Amino acid sequence: FEASSPAVTFQLSGETDNKFYINPNGLLFYILPLDREKRAIHHLQVSTQDAQGNKVDGPVPITIIVEDINDNPPIFLLSNYEGSVRQNSRPGKPFIYVNATDKDDPATPNGQLNYEIIAQLPMVDNVNYFQIDKITGGISLTPEGSQKLDVSKKVNYDLVVLVKDMASQPFRQTTQVHITVLENIWKAPDPVEIVENSTDPHPIKITQVQWNEPGAHYSLVEKEKLPRFPFSIDQEGAIYVTQPLDREEKDSVSKTGRNFTGDMTKFCAHRQLKAELILLNKPLCSETQYIIALRHDNFPTNSTHFNYSFYAVAKSASGDLLARPLQIDVKVKDINDNPPTCPSAVTVFEVQENEYVGSNIGTFTAHDMDEENSVNSILKYRLVDQTPRVPSNNLFLIDTYLGTLQLAKQSLKKKNSPQYNLTVAVSDNDFETHCLLQIKVIDVNDQIPIFEKSDYETLTLSEDTAIGSTILTIQATDDDEQFTGSSKILYHIIEGDSEGQLEVQTDPQTNAGYVTIKKRLDFETTPVHNIVFRAENPEPLIPGVNYNDSSIARLKLIVTDVDEPPQFPLYLFQGSVFENVTVGTKVGNVTAWDPEHRNIRYSLKGDRRTWLRIDSNTGEIFSVAPLDRETETPYRVQVVASEVGGSLSSEVEFQLILLDVNDNAPRLMEKYIGSLFFCYPHQAPGNVTFGATDDDVQSFRGPQFTFSFARENLNEKWELSRINGTHASLSTKPGDFEEKVYNVDIRISDGARPPLDRVVSLPVTFCKCEFESCYRPAGRQPGIPTVGMVVGVLLTTFLVIGIILAVVFMRIKKKGDAENAHPAETKPLKRI
Repeated sequence: FEASSPAVTFQLSGETDNKFYINPNGLLFYILPLDREKRAIHHLQVSTQDAQGNKVDGPVPITIIVEDINDNPPIFLLSNYEGSVRQNSRPGKPFIYVNATDKDDPATPNGQLNYEIIAQLPMVDNVNYFQIDKITGGISLTPEGSQKLDVSKKVNYDLVVLVKDMASQPFRQTTQVHITVLENIWKAPDPVEIVENSTDPHPIKITQVQWNEPGAHYSLVEKEKLPRFPFSIDQEGAIYVTQPLDREEKDSVSKTGRNFTGDMTKFCAHRQLKAELILLNKPLCSETQYIIALRHDNFPTNSTHFNYSFYAVAKSASGDLLARPLQIDVKVKDINDNPPTCPSAVTVFEVQENEYVGSNIGTFTAHDMDEENSVNSILKYRLVDQTPRVPSNNLFLIDTYLGTLQLAKQSLKKKNSPQYNLTVAVSDNDFETHCLLQIKVIDVNDQIPIFEKSDYETLTLSEDTAIGSTILTIQATDDDEQFTGSSKILYHIIEGDSEGQLEVQTDPQTNAGYVTIKKRLDFETTPVHNIVFRAENPEPLIPGVNYNDSSIARLKLIVTDVDEPPQFPLYLFQGSVFENVTVGTKVGNVTAWDPEHRNIRYSLKGDRRTWLRIDSNTGEIFSVAPLDRETETPYRVQVVASEVGGSLSSEVEFQLILLDVNDNAPRLMEKYIGSLFFCYPHQAPGNVTFGATDDDVQSFRGPQFTFSFARENLNEKWELSRINGTHASLSTKPGDFEEKVYNVDIRISDGARPPLDRVVSLPVTFCKCEFESCYRPAGRQPGIPTVGMVVGVLLTTFLVIGIILAVVFMRIKKKGDAENAHPAETKPLKRI
């Protein structure tokens, strides 16, 4: 500290504890060790005095904060702890706490404590049954301990618990915890069985649950939502049924086991619920979440049949779950109080005619709402009536217990009766019900189609008969049931139509067959067809019945000749040659034939460029002029094939594909007039870009042009750089340039085999620039008159205007003279 004049001494006061001293020079010292645990903060004051002892400055407050060091070990409040826990207690819920204190600063690691179990004695089945919260010291069961801790194996356990502070060089202390295991009495009771429709007074106690300690609050939770919940529980844990039960009203199968004994942490994580250990008053899952989880059918459980399953819940006074809910299972014992019921008002079976005696027609199954597979639901079947009784009674037989229906006497015929109505009596020990059955007799394919006539004689058609034309109607009949697969007729041509030129379509109502033209008839190929038709059913014939000649019909089809034009084998003919072939080269060939075997003469049509000629006899096509791919490719002409000695002809297109050769030298992409310029005066090097193109076909890599100066002296002022296959850059070298247009000769080569090149003149302008653009004074442009022309036009215009004014003036003067003349002079002359 510094003292202001006239101060001469410093004075120190406050909580010095004789550990602080200030010297005459104002330097503050501590002269003895400090102890944070005795005093963590020292409040001091400094002041100054003059020679007479009068105060000059101050007092100035000073706060000394003593920082903690780890100089105190943690100490347990007890040297030994004792506690008890019931087996199957919820994991994570503490049943005892150990406590230690540390005098060091709790806001620093020196005073922050951490608990750990370092030994469990004994270690039964190599399982750690206990765990400790490292912050609170709360000891609870592990998930595995909650499942496996067994009082029958071991009652007493000793734990060695370590506490240490969190300093870098921590202090440690241990204590012993003695734990006694108590039997768990919170267990699910055995399943309950209740006789349905009991007349005893209700409510009736059916079972009991009990929490391990007094004071628990009990409630029941439904496993599934029911229209009515007929159970209750009192606060002693007694569970009652509150009204008579009807097994058939609630006949469900519960696939959930009585208790889940798995890892509850994984259990709640599986249900996507809160995955944390059970802490005091903080259950693993909320009650609602817990019940929802237990209702989940996919959880691993024991499968048992019960009518009712619900949960008994124990809560603390504050409403927290004390343990897992217990599942209560109730089975309602059946009595025979339901008669058999028919599956429907009328049960329909079908049987084919000609089925053998003893064949199964089907199984009739009635229902009984009483307990399945019990004496109350075992049913018996017997036939009591058959309508009609033709050709005899008792045509059917039914199995007493299985309900299997069979043919008893003979095969059925649909013509005897298409349907039989049966009455079946179904009974259990106390009730009987009559059910109606209907047996429909189904027709089988035991009749073949028969043609109304076997020979449709001769039919004559010209070969140009239109495709799709109906040329004949054929008819067969079938005595099987109408509009079924047994009576439907399909017609097939089995001989005389190897090329498939005909087809037969069946009328679905009349079974008539319409014979139509499917492909064009050909006199030259087949002038006579000996057609054989066969009629068949889509449904297979029954064994022992076969098709015969009655299902066969014949037709002789005679095809007459019609003069036809020449025919080409292709819709399009093509040829290809290189564009530089010599004149007279054969470039293609077109062929045609005449159905009447006449000779053919060929000619060309549409040869706009007169490049080709055709041999009139052979159809060979030759070049008669130089070809040029760049002019036109493909080159299309029409070839006309005409009958020799006839009047018919046909045309087909011939395409000539011209293959490229390198016959076009490169050229500039554009004229570049005025578009390539440098600013004048030329101060700094610059460049301009230009491009080249070629009319020939380029390779898949694209154009690959090379650029060079056509004259060597151009290298003195210019520099040329290739950018890519189509563009190059022209730049200036230091030198004097004038304000004018320079034509730079560039040689462009296409790099083909053989290569072609061309020298082009690239116009580059040096001009004055404004706003980075070339500025050019306006000169005389095409169509703009010169000064002399303008003067001549003006003089001519003035001369014409003068003449017009003179004429007008003279006419005005003559009119005035006439008005001022003597009346006699102006009197009109009379006709004599």
